Amino acid sequence: MTSARANSNAARDIASVLHPYTDLLAHAETGPLVITRGEGVRVWDENGKPYIEAMAGLWCASLGFNNERLVEAAAAQMRKLPFYHAFAAKSHEPLITLAEMLLARAPVAMSKVFFANSGSEANDTAIKMIWYFNNALGRPQKKKIIGRVKGYHGITLASASLTGLPANHRSFDVPLPGFLHTITPHFYHGAAPGESERDFAARCAAELEALILAEGPETIAGMFAEPVMGAGGVIVPPEGYFPAIQAVLRKYDILLVADEVICGFGRTGNYWGSQTLGVTPDILTCAKALSASFLPISAVMVNARVFAALAEESHKIGTFGHGFTYSGHPVPAAVAIETLKIYDEIGIIDHVRAIAPAFQRALHGFADHPLVGETRGLGLLGGIELVADKGARQNYDPALKIGPRAAKLLEKHGVIGRAVPGDTLAFTPPLIISESEIAEMFAAVRGALDELLAELTREGLAPRL
Repeated sequence: MTSARANSNAARDIASVLHPYTDLLAHAETGPLVITRGEGVRVWDENGKPYIEAMAGLWCASLGFNNERLVEAAAAQMRKLPFYHAFAAKSHEPLITLAEMLLARAPVAMSKVFFANSGSEANDTAIKMIWYFNNALGRPQKKKIIGRVKGYHGITLASASLTGLPANHRSFDVPLPGFLHTITPHFYHGAAPGESERDFAARCAAELEALILAEGPETIAGMFAEPVMGAGGVIVPPEGYFPAIQAVLRKYDILLVADEVICGFGRTGNYWGSQTLGVTPDILTCAKALSASFLPISAVMVNARVFAALAEESHKIGTFGHGFTYSGHPVPAAVAIETLKIYDEIGIIDHVRAIAPAFQRALHGFADHPLVGETRGLGLLGGIELVADKGARQNYDPALKIGPRAAKLLEKHGVIGRAVPGDTLAFTPPLIISESEIAEMFAAVRGALDELLAELTREGLAPRL
């Protein structure tokens, strides 16, 4: 049992909290890392140790861990109208203003905005909208949804079914029927010998088309895609990927949903990952940096064609029978409005574009490290994949948990990162990070990887070069 003293935060946590994305049995032995405060790109644990938060929490704290303007926006709205809803044609000013601001910033022309509370809820909503859309068009058989192996779209029953990660499926009885998965666009592991990026992208599109034809195009309703795959390994698609994919989807009248939950609001060097990677979605989902994650809120934007069908069907039925008590809650909406204003005022896109080259240079500087198979990234989004054999591009046995070991060593060196599938260390720091903080962060990462290499060498697990 853990040595945490009685009545400590750690002991109280072990006794009472069921943690997401945690080995629940192991947690009873090891206990939590308890964070007590944050400032800028750093957080402090209960012992006073500071950490650079290299993941911006969960890819989300875009403006860091303190911002008085956002605090004041929440407080002012709490005093004025602490709650109201959007059911039955009710509305309020923060709801309206935020919808207008999102439509003005959309990467392609969009018609309306629906609000929810998380990325999972936004994607679940988009799935329901796609089904509703096809029923409205008299195509009740056109319902299957395509995700990608290693894609991540959330954890509700439907969005977890769309997600393409084994740990999100095992023992949860998902995927549900009607959810399909196509090839991961990961050139490092997926390309054939001598295959160029464009050739690999063309093959990804061909495999997608083969899946559609095997299932029947009349049964396929939509496809979801992150511009850059996040939790599946920080996978940047090969050159020409999205144009090739979208040509297939248009051919068979299949809606494309851009999941911008991680990539939206400047992370890739444009306001949207869709702009960076040439995605023209019919539906766009976003969350996380929408409010700099000071309060929970997410959004679904739909184009005119989708909205027209939803409107007609709702008129036939008498209501659009979907929504959440907190859809467009005025307090998170007010914080999101202030967040978007701050992005504009401080020039967050220009800042990311200015600082990203230093981030990417430091990231790719790990390519020659004995443990590193591939470094990959875009903007302020990066991944370092650890391998057992660099020449063969072979990962360690997952049972060895090399990625999680590396993440724990990062904490020892004063950086909070995250190991995602494939022993990849992910890095998505707050967008406000400075060049000196980037250098400090990656110096600590190097120290952690050097220490891990020494440990593995002593254990007879040194990587083959």
